Amino acid sequence: MSQKLTFIELQTGIPIKIIKSVLQLKEEGGSIAFIARYRKDQTNNLDELGIIKIIEKSEFFDELAKRKLFILETIKEQGKLNSDLQNKIELCFDKDILEDLYLPFKQKKKTRASQAFEKGLEPLAKIILAQRDQNIEEIARRFVKNKVSTIKEAITGASDIVAQWISDDADTRNMLRGRFEQHAIIETKLSKGKADEAEKYNDYFKYSEKANSAATHRIMAIFRAEKEGLLTLSVLPDENKTLEALDRKWIRRNSMCPAILEDIISDSYKRLLRPSLENEFKQKLFEKAETDAIQVFANNLNQLLLSAPLGNKRILAIDPGIRSGCKTVCLDEAGNLIYHSILFFNSNSEKQKSISELSALLKTQKIEAIAIGNGTAGRETYDLIRREFKDTPSFLINEDGASIYSVSELARKEFPNYDVTVKGAVSIGRRLIDPLAELVKIDAKSIGVGQYQHDVNQTKLKKALIDTVEICVNKVGVNINTAGEELLKHVSGLGEVLAKNIVEYRNKNGEFKDRNALKKVPRLGEKAFEQCAGFLRIRDGENKLDNSAVHPEQYKTVEKMAKLTRISIPDMIGKKSVIDSIRKLDHIREEIGHYTFDDILLELEKPGLDPRESIQSEQFDSAIQSIHDLKVGMLINGIIINITNFGAFVDIGIKENGLLHVSEMSDKFIQSPHEVIKLNQHLKLKVKDIDAERKRISLSLKS
Repeated sequence: MSQKLTFIELQTGIPIKIIKSVLQLKEEGGSIAFIARYRKDQTNNLDELGIIKIIEKSEFFDELAKRKLFILETIKEQGKLNSDLQNKIELCFDKDILEDLYLPFKQKKKTRASQAFEKGLEPLAKIILAQRDQNIEEIARRFVKNKVSTIKEAITGASDIVAQWISDDADTRNMLRGRFEQHAIIETKLSKGKADEAEKYNDYFKYSEKANSAATHRIMAIFRAEKEGLLTLSVLPDENKTLEALDRKWIRRNSMCPAILEDIISDSYKRLLRPSLENEFKQKLFEKAETDAIQVFANNLNQLLLSAPLGNKRILAIDPGIRSGCKTVCLDEAGNLIYHSILFFNSNSEKQKSISELSALLKTQKIEAIAIGNGTAGRETYDLIRREFKDTPSFLINEDGASIYSVSELARKEFPNYDVTVKGAVSIGRRLIDPLAELVKIDAKSIGVGQYQHDVNQTKLKKALIDTVEICVNKVGVNINTAGEELLKHVSGLGEVLAKNIVEYRNKNGEFKDRNALKKVPRLGEKAFEQCAGFLRIRDGENKLDNSAVHPEQYKTVEKMAKLTRISIPDMIGKKSVIDSIRKLDHIREEIGHYTFDDILLELEKPGLDPRESIQSEQFDSAIQSIHDLKVGMLINGIIINITNFGAFVDIGIKENGLLHVSEMSDKFIQSPHEVIKLNQHLKLKVKDIDAERKRISLSLKS
């Protein structure tokens, strides 16, 4: 265990004491969200990402340990395991180096070297490698018998064996691995006859860049083009310098046969080492770029899920359309569908009729806000609604994924008797009420905030996105009396079965009055209760603490605080002066831990505080309706709708989105766009360049 803890410490930089606590809490069934929120004093306030790192490195170590055991047993069965080799394997924590150590003992297919071994040429190979006698031909003559016909055949076979030994040498492979990492150059060329098909990759038709400094988004683009057969790709260090380094390693200063060894080394590198290490290094390059792409997707998803909610308001939602009309729905405060119709705005008569109908709906349905999808005809519809109904706040809503929800099994279950167009409009309206509760119903890959999501490992992507969704859901908290199964299943300790059981219990027995009633839900035991209770909210319940993030395990602590201050718990809540007096109770702070103590006081001061920001309405310039209305140097309003490693895409209120390149985000150098911008952020930007023919708009934030 100590070896494992040391390994994780070296990989993460997190102290062993904290690593040990996290692994123990995980072993006891603690979820990432629970450990991060309610065990801060054991983890020194480590956040969810730090906990995920520890768990991932722990799993990697366990997999490596299994592989080591297999390798040791295999070599032992061959009778070739010695104490030195065993020690090297046991102390190895690099997957590539471990495989290098195993390589000489690995069962290989028939090779030139194995055929030479069968001809009995290993002794000659050892003589060549010993470099003591320069008359190799005379020595090789002794091996011309049985299966060997000529001196040349003997030397060639022995050379193949030496080449294999060089290729299988762990130190050699590791040295070359270092050369690849430090000096490899990415080179791409256009595949023959693919110029038209590969036009979008024209920047890479003849492209060269040092691999260790290449931006990951360029690497992803290059690998995609190679996969599509549009580019050829090589990633190699300088061949002459690499061969010189190999010569220095393998040829002794007073060697009697340097010429033959130079040929063998060259053959070993070009035929065996180079293809193997290039493929390995390409894979590493891709995995690094893949990790970055997944992280960008996860960061964007995190920001999107934590978008500002309008809250429980009565909403009129419109899914704009031209030929098929605007699908219009009215929702109550809980997001339930109470009315739907189709409105048309094409002709003046249709427009007047639809405006009259909308005006009536706003009054009869007591509408408090209007949500308009940002798809086709979205901007035009939005401008019209804002002009005609100035007294009702209207919002342009990102509708990515709404159509996918509308044809999903969940939508069919929620609205069995309604058309898919109605379901899409409902989704748009609900996104305004609570984006988190609605977006968790959709496969995260369909929300449109990632890049290269189809190129990366889908298992890794899915895990990262699930972790992100769970972090967001538990950070905000969930109203147990209104949440559906899709939202509840992401709460710490629940999952699909318990989420379904909670909804069924609620439908049968009515609303939950206190958190303890959760224990009556079938299959929801003490451990599940411990994990989920603090993240579930009960508004207007019997216990005021049930609408806060104070965990039930700390209710007695709050009661003790109330007793010491001689104030009832309901009277404590929201009273800053009372909270300040409790803050002086150092003996309770020491008893339960500093972080837990501070979190309780924060919740007592502002119970159930939503960490999300307040919503903002869009303010696009009505004079700008198309790309032709833009001018270089013009200042315009925009909203960040997607962030990548190289920049961000910005909705500026017209059909085309603008590109804000990372180099135009700040007057200072920044490593990542996330340092200065976030998803759904409203900005004032300068138009830097316009290419109307290619429909490209470059934007800048520089002063």
